[in-house]
Amino acid sequence: MRDGNGTPYHYRVVRHFTVATVVGGVVGMLVGVWIAAQLAWPALNFNLPWLSFGRLRPLHTNAVIFAFGGCALIGTSLYVVQRTCETRLAFPRLAAFVFWGYQAVIVLAAITLPLGFTSTKEYAELEWPIDILLAVVWVAYAVVFFATIARRRTSHIYVANWFYGAFIITIALLHIVNSAAIPVSLTKSYSAYGGAIDAMVQWWYGHNAVGFFLTAGFLGMMYYYVPVQAQRPIYSYRLSIVHFWALIAVYMWAGPHHLHYSSLPDWAQSVGMVVSIVLLAPSWGGMINGVMTLSGAWHKLRTDPIIRFLIVALSFYGMSTFEGPMMSIKTVNALSHNTDWTIGHVHSGALGWVAMITFGAVYVMTPRLFDRRRMFSVGWINVHFWLSTIGTVLYIAAMWVSGIMQGLMWRAVNDDGTLTYNFIQELSERQPFYIVRLLGGVIFLAGTLLMAVNVWRTVRGDRDDNGDLNVLREAA
Repeated sequence: MRDGNGTPYHYRVVRHFTVATVVGGVVGMLVGVWIAAQLAWPALNFNLPWLSFGRLRPLHTNAVIFAFGGCALIGTSLYVVQRTCETRLAFPRLAAFVFWGYQAVIVLAAITLPLGFTSTKEYAELEWPIDILLAVVWVAYAVVFFATIARRRTSHIYVANWFYGAFIITIALLHIVNSAAIPVSLTKSYSAYGGAIDAMVQWWYGHNAVGFFLTAGFLGMMYYYVPVQAQRPIYSYRLSIVHFWALIAVYMWAGPHHLHYSSLPDWAQSVGMVVSIVLLAPSWGGMINGVMTLSGAWHKLRTDPIIRFLIVALSFYGMSTFEGPMMSIKTVNALSHNTDWTIGHVHSGALGWVAMITFGAVYVMTPRLFDRRRMFSVGWINVHFWLSTIGTVLYIAAMWVSGIMQGLMWRAVNDDGTLTYNFIQELSERQPFYIVRLLGGVIFLAGTLLMAVNVWRTVRGDRDDNGDLNVLREAA
């Protein structure tokens, strides 16, 4: 594939990030399945501190968000920006530094988190030396991305690059501000903020890690890969621009809804709730825009499993962006907060939206990156789709039922005002749902492993499931 000058696009770093995405997905989801099993049967920690839930859980979240999701976002953004700007990637050596520097951060996280070296901040557990390395890598990534846009040979900047650009800038701001700390040793630091301010800064970061890392970045992915696979223009380009500015303007202020009924001032909690409800409009505008891109091509859902991944991902996006604003309402939050319902909500977005849109993008890109006719097995993609869908539904349904039951049991009181149920009683009632959650996770992981084998065999150029040699150069 060549740019506007006939020069080959720089795909080397994109190939690396694509492979790292697959590896990160397998590892992160494997750890997730392990800790899900621990919640059902706690003896599986084997009394080893580095295998305890408290240490493996941040390893799981960092692996799936930053190793799997982060590699997918960086890789796809460096692919999309070249294709939509019709120019070769700027500073290829700096791009290579971004890849290896980012992998170094991931490896350091995999070492330090099980050892118990943590800042204790949600989604920001890494200690200060790793935070500094990540900031340097991220600035280098921004330079590569925006320099490529500056060299574009098109008259406009396609909307996917707007979302990627907003994600890059905002994550840099969030990471640097939230990670401000006072080091006391190489492996320990304390937050530069105190009390309620620290909580507010953390959830300003925490929710916007969802909003800009796990939403805006993946919407950039959606705005490129859905039209490419559907072979249709985006349903409404005007709506995509309105979607971008509405989402960017509003999302930043939703974080306080994580701190309802806390020491945060009540007015700040209310602002977070109102903004969260307002977010429903731009979120659904983007979801509808993506789904309606299939207008005139709905028949492809019957034959193209990649399209199924992309459209079902958008459906989960719409569902989770309805559920989130609903759960931010204080009266609903009084039931849902700190329960398994929140876990179900998070994973409807993480598995249903983030993972499935990523799977679709990987399947679209891999043959193009490695000069193959198609993926090794389209049939395996179809099996993967159903494994992912069934696994996600089992997971989130189990957590929804468990969470609502949990919240109701916490609120139940006797006539004399004493609690009807104690902690052990409600915990034992949840165990069957934890086993169903584990089953859903195992099924989802099985699909991810199938994808990994499919990608590997595609990269090798093995004969595809039609028996044809799956290499474009040799076919020519």
